Formats: sequence, structure tokens, C-alpha cells
Amino acid sequence: MLLKPAFNLSPSLLKTFFNNKTPSFLLNCSSYRSRPLKPINPITQFGFQPRKQSQRLCTAAAAAKSADEGATLVRKGRRQVSSLPQQSQMSGKAEKRARRESPSGILLSHLCRCSKENNTEEALRLYDEAVRNNVPLNVEHYNKLLYLCSSSDTNLALKRGFEIYKQMETGNNVTKVVPNEATFTTMARLAAAKEDPEMAFDLVKRMKEGCGISPRLRSYVPALSGFCKKGMADKAYEVDSYMIENGIAAEEGELAMLLQVSFDTKREDKVYEMLQRLRATVRQVSEDTASLVEDWFKSDCAISVGKVKWDVGKLKEAVVKGGGGWHGQGWLGNGKWKVVRTEMNEKGVCQCCGEKLVSVDIDPLETENFATSLSNLACQRETRADFLQFQEWVQKHGPFDAVVDGANLGHIKKNYFDFNELKYAVNSARKLSPSNKLPLVILHSCRVKGRDNGNSRNKTALQQWKEAGALYVTPHGSNDDWYWLYAAISSKCLVVTNDEMRDHLFALLGTSFFPRWKEKHQVRVTVSREGLKFHMPPPYSIVIQESEKGSWHVPTVIGDDFQTRRQWVCATRTITNS
Repeated sequence: MLLKPAFNLSPSLLKTFFNNKTPSFLLNCSSYRSRPLKPINPITQFGFQPRKQSQRLCTAAAAAKSADEGATLVRKGRRQVSSLPQQSQMSGKAEKRARRESPSGILLSHLCRCSKENNTEEALRLYDEAVRNNVPLNVEHYNKLLYLCSSSDTNLALKRGFEIYKQMETGNNVTKVVPNEATFTTMARLAAAKEDPEMAFDLVKRMKEGCGISPRLRSYVPALSGFCKKGMADKAYEVDSYMIENGIAAEEGELAMLLQVSFDTKREDKVYEMLQRLRATVRQVSEDTASLVEDWFKSDCAISVGKVKWDVGKLKEAVVKGGGGWHGQGWLGNGKWKVVRTEMNEKGVCQCCGEKLVSVDIDPLETENFATSLSNLACQRETRADFLQFQEWVQKHGPFDAVVDGANLGHIKKNYFDFNELKYAVNSARKLSPSNKLPLVILHSCRVKGRDNGNSRNKTALQQWKEAGALYVTPHGSNDDWYWLYAAISSKCLVVTNDEMRDHLFALLGTSFFPRWKEKHQVRVTVSREGLKFHMPPPYSIVIQESEKGSWHVPTVIGDDFQTRRQWVCATRTITNS
């Protein structure tokens, strides 16, 4: 573009024009008043006439002007889009800053600090001052205050919490504030602290039935805990039933509370029910729950309960129908229980009573449904076309005898990826196949294109795996966990990885099926002087088991070190079916 001077003026004077500082002598000039100046190029300090409907804005001044108008900017072939005018964007930032610096914003900031420091006294002082000064409060302010009051162990904080909630409902000088789930939950905790579980339960029901807010598990805990502490078993069961009706599943903590209140009130039928629910949902129990189970079997109540006569055929039928490991027909026999802590040998035989644990079957339909749900979830989280292509590839080249998590085994000895380690692991894993078939290796593209794979031996190994249909390279930006997990589940085969599968990805699966599948299919690897050692899935299920003989075996939780010997609670007694 040719730049044409607007006036025969010095650059410094033109710069003055550009900065909107008009010299006083020109204010009286008729030609200046009648004719507008052309835009000034900020780089050359010369005026120019911009092209109309130009698609290439080559100067900073023109670009800034177009940005103010919300235009599309094109510079040297690159397209930049401004969705909102700069003035609107600036006003949005200014609005956020104004909110932060407003009395309400400053109060919320101070309350957040009080929450971190657990300073209830200061938070209440700030609240009183805000009320006196007519500072508008929203639900965030109230929730911070109520949380601090519920966390305090003083009667004053408890009293103030209810006062603040009442003020929230009636309005703070301007209007009332609509509570949310966090508000009701915190108030339920305050009610429980007041030793009024009935109020806590009423708050949960009001949340659901009156306000249409879906309670979470934490919303029910104050009422359930309060009734259990008071020994009000029937009310605790009522809360539990209400949870089930609303699709909320109790976890170990809640089931342990129900187990304790059932034990304390000698409700042996409910004790039996809670043990079965622990078996179905928790599988392995914490040390506290294990101690509670031991106390039950050692109690006088446990000695006297149980059938002395039952239908053996019906019992066996129930075991088969349930997949093994339990029958659900109630306590068998009576008499004193022998309760000990013990371990299982490699074949699943109890070192105390000699009874062999079973491997609980997994319904094939469950596996199929889980593979479908996993596929749907992966397509949402990954690029859909990439994952669908992978599914077609698995269908063409599978099924496989084993799947290898390449990234995980490449780090088995070192904290960096070593391709030689992976090759050794793959060759060792090949022995897991009855037909000596290569396992499917899942590798991310960055591993395949990495600098360590540049030598000829590594390239040869990759090519051999590829030609054998035993290598799948996941695309850039993907999470290869989805790929190796789907391949293993759809092929109903083993997966070789030390990944404990506990991060957010696996939490998304949200089903009791996954831990059962993992227990039966995961092969872990350790390094020894002799090489790699593969730890096969146990031939029995690590889950609470109830035998046809009436004995119970309850496994405890261990950490991530899978080589740690697991402790089991073994409860047996002599049973005769008279």
C-alpha cells in the first residue's frame, strides 16, 4: 500500500495529531475545521487512505479500529476472530472487578479466608457488620457462614447458625435468598449437632419434596448418624429406605452405622441384611468395619440366632443363582462362633478353617452391557471418529488373549519410558497365551515416534507387532487408558498393567461391575533378579463370602501394594441340619 502524506507537516506534529492533541493555531483554521484529517499510520507517522472493504488489515491502527467494531481480522493469512466488541469485553472485565470490589464481594473474600482458617468468631463479626450496613448477601455468603457454624463445637455458633438461616429465609433487608443443596446439607449438620436428627431428616425431605432439589449422600448422613447414635433403629431404617427410593446408595460408612445400630438393638435380621449389602457394594471392608463384624460374631446374640433346619436343595439353588459365594437364606445353625483373623493361600483355602473360597461368576450379559457403556463414555471423552475406528480395528484383529498397557510397562523399572523394557515385558507376556500369541500392545503415538524408538531394533519390533495385528497406536491427544481397557473387556481377556485404575477416568465408570472385572482380569508385574514376575488374578473372589456350611469370610482392605498379605475375618461354627 502506498502511503500519502496528509499535510506537509513534520513527523512530530503529525504524531501530535495522532494523539488527538490539536495545536491551538489550527483550531482557528477554516480548512482544518471543514476537512477531517486522514488516519495516521502509527509506524510511519504519515496519513493514509484505508481501502474500503479491505480483507487485509496491515497496520496496527486499522487492526485496532476493526477490533473495536467486532470485525474479523486477517493478518498475513492468519484469521483471528473477535466474538465481542473490545468495549464489551472491557466492560465485562470491569463488571467482574466491580463485583469483587463491592461490599458484597469484599465480604465474600473475607468469609472465604475465615473458612480456610476456621475462624468462626471473625466470620460472625463480619456478618453482623454487613447486616448493620445493609450489605446484600447471596447464597454463597450464607453457605460460608452456616458451614463455619456447623464446624464449630460451641453453643453460640450453633445458636447463631439457626439465626442466620432464619434471616436467610425471611430476607436480609432487601429480599430472601433461595437455599441450595449445600445450604440444606449444612443445616442438617447443625440439626444433628443440636441432637435433633428428626429436624435433619425433615430438612432433607423438604429439600427434595418442597424445593425439588436432589439430595446427595452427604445430605442424609446427619439424620442417619443422629438416629443411629440415639439407638433409634426404626428411624434409621426409614432414612435408609428414603435414600434407596431416591436412588442414593449407602457406602461403607453408612452401612457400618446401620450394622452397629442393628447389633446394638439385637436386630439379627438387619445385621444379616447389612452384611449382605456390604458384600454387594463394598466387597472388602476397612479395619473399623472388620472389628465391628468380629464383635457381632462374638456377641451372645449371634450365638442364639440361626436356622436349625433348612432345605439343602433350595440352598444350593440360591448359591448357583447368585453366582456363588453367598446364598442369602439367613443365618444357618446356632451355637458359639469361632472368630479369628487369618489369610488365604494361593488357591484360596482358609488357613484357619480349611474351607476353600469360590470365584464368583460374572454374568456375560453384564460384561456386554459394560463394554457398551464404556464405549459410549469413551466416545464422549475421546474424538468419536478415532475411537470408533479403534473398535472396528479390534473387531477385525481380535479377540486377544491379553492386552498390554504399553506406557505402564515401559516405566516398570525406571521413572522414564524405556522401550527395551516394554519389549521384554511383551515377550514375557506372550507366555500367558496358550497358543503363544502376541498380546495386543496399546501405545500412544508419542511413544512410537519418540527418540528412543529411532534405532533399527526398536523399529523392527514395532513393525513385527504391527504386521501381527498386535499393535495399536492411539492418536495424538487421546487417553490410551480408554483403549486398552475397552480392548480387554471386549475380548474378555487379561490386561497386563500395574495401573491401580483409581483416577478420575475409572471413577466415571461408576458401577460395581468394574472392580469385579478388574479382580478377575488384571495381571500385575514385579521385577526380580530372575526377570519379570507376573502375578495372575487370584482363583477366588476377594469379597465377603457366605458358604453353604454357614461360615463367613470377610476380607479387609489393603493398600496399593498387592503383595501385602490380606487379612480375613473367619467366622465358623459347627452346624448340623437336623
